[in-house]
Amino acid sequence: MEKREEFQDNRVKRKLFPVSMFLVTFVVFGLFTTVQMHIIGNAIDYQSIPLHSQIAIFVIWLLAAVVFTLWTRYQITRHYQKPVEEFSEAARRVASGDFSVYLSPHHTADKSTHLDVLFTDFNKMVEELGSIETLKTDFFSNVSHEIKTPLAVIQNNAELLQLPNLTEERRQEYTKNILHATKRLSNLIMNMLKLNKLEKQAIKPVPKRYDLCAQLCDCALQFEDVWEKKGLEFEVDMEERRTIEADQGLMELVWTNLLSNAVKFTPAGGTVTLIERCEETGITVTVSDTGCGMSDEVKRHIFDKFYQGDTSHSTEGNGLGLALVKRILELSDGHIFVESQAGKGSAFTVRLQKPQERDEDSFKPELEE
Repeated sequence: MEKREEFQDNRVKRKLFPVSMFLVTFVVFGLFTTVQMHIIGNAIDYQSIPLHSQIAIFVIWLLAAVVFTLWTRYQITRHYQKPVEEFSEAARRVASGDFSVYLSPHHTADKSTHLDVLFTDFNKMVEELGSIETLKTDFFSNVSHEIKTPLAVIQNNAELLQLPNLTEERRQEYTKNILHATKRLSNLIMNMLKLNKLEKQAIKPVPKRYDLCAQLCDCALQFEDVWEKKGLEFEVDMEERRTIEADQGLMELVWTNLLSNAVKFTPAGGTVTLIERCEETGITVTVSDTGCGMSDEVKRHIFDKFYQGDTSHSTEGNGLGLALVKRILELSDGHIFVESQAGKGSAFTVRLQKPQERDEDSFKPELEE
């Protein structure tokens, strides 16, 4: 238990309740007693009261004034001065980087005062600051690791390119490795910038009406070479056209990331499925695969920055894709749900709000443009 003396701060030049305040209280109480005694003296004959009784009355009132003043000082010091000093010391420790501080409320929940509520809110604030500090530390650690890996690849292959008597095949291989690493580094930086802007809301969605089904088809065709090379079966089940109102550029990032993950984590000969439905609760898009799936532990962290549940594919990404997806959907009033079983595949379902009813003819000119 910390001693009270540790709460003293040299910066404090004057207490909230100085001794002068209690001296004033004592004087006021004494004046009140004097006036009262004067009124009583006018009502009775002091000459008939023995001197020792008069002195006793004066001493009793004097003691009453002293007791009242000391009791008031004790109550104010206990219930206000000390808690404020404790709060000040805790705030100083947090400012110096100590997020293990905890202030215990002075009363039970059914008798809590404003100071108890202040302490509770302060504890919550410190807990959040500690979480942010931990996330910041992890973030820098992960960023350093993600940047260091491609830089090491670039450096090693650049040194290999300087070796004499290299065959053309080797030279092409080392050059390809450098290009792949620089592309990965570029994607990492771009994703970090996008995610940072989205979290700070420097990028705000600009909703407009467009054809979701056409966008899904365009995004899927970007991976045609990959799924044909791996011999994947790509199944599509969607309407001919479905109008939504969202930021077209940001939503393209959502579909591209989900489809990229599905293709990446599905082994050769597997199946990737893209389904779009319009339901009463909204418009849903599901991207599922027959890949490696995820455990419950992995599912709890897949939207964390830099988290990669399957490290065997770590060289193909940086763990920011799903964090981007979640943030974009949060800004677009959308939701994402995950169903997965280890060894059986995963299904990511995005639910978007239906656009307000409007004449469909108003949408046709945008398509023609």
